[in-house]
Amino acid sequence: MSRLHVSKDFWIGALRTEGPAFAAAVAEAPPETPVLSCPGWTVTDLARHMAGVYQYVHGRAGAGDASPPPARSGPAMAEVPAGASVLQVWQEAYDRLLLLFDGLDPEAPAWNWAPQPKRAGFWPRRVAHETAIHRWDAQLAIAAGEPIEAKLAADGVSEVLDTFLPAGRRRTRGQWRGVVQLVATDAQQEWFLRLRGEGVALLDTGTILDHDDHHARAHAVGTASDLLLALWGRVDFDALTVTGDRALLEGLRAA
Repeated sequence: MSRLHVSKDFWIGALRTEGPAFAAAVAEAPPETPVLSCPGWTVTDLARHMAGVYQYVHGRAGAGDASPPPARSGPAMAEVPAGASVLQVWQEAYDRLLLLFDGLDPEAPAWNWAPQPKRAGFWPRRVAHETAIHRWDAQLAIAAGEPIEAKLAADGVSEVLDTFLPAGRRRTRGQWRGVVQLVATDAQQEWFLRLRGEGVALLDTGTILDHDDHHARAHAVGTASDLLLALWGRVDFDALTVTGDRALLEGLRAA
């Protein structure tokens, strides 16, 4: 894996860009406009979901406590009080979370659900990518989906591979075996994954493999945005140039 060098400031910067773009798309769509990439949801549901995510993360990232929350707790759809609009609720939650993130110590204790250190720095990354994907969803609802910026998308691919899949958050359970290579042509990034049954290992090719032939059985090449959207099931793998055992790619879709 070629490594990206990103920081809390990078993710906060992405959130400052993606958040207003999300809000603008929601504002343009009639409230009951369906979100085609999130079946069963309207743009109102999507905005309530994002506001709920921001409210939830504020409570986790700013708690100063790495203890796990009660079982089955997680983000809920935000409530919209009488007389308020869903975008007002979203904006309040967004502004409050950004204020927290600006002063957040990434090394402070904070619970997360991944097999990673329980530190607050997990959350700016997670929220930046959650917002970027759902910005794309909201724009798709008004036929205006724009690609995710290359460096952010490449880090989003890494997040799927180093966080979601190792945590077991895979769209489909199954048995896959083989090495897959992903290449983001516009970000000069590549990733090698070894799939073993239900497990997956992200290979650091610079230290583990000492030759150029990594025996990948499947290769997927495209822009970082298309790679990320494919891993999240927003676009088909047909958006990429795929060679080899295409079935292995299904083992990389996140849930």
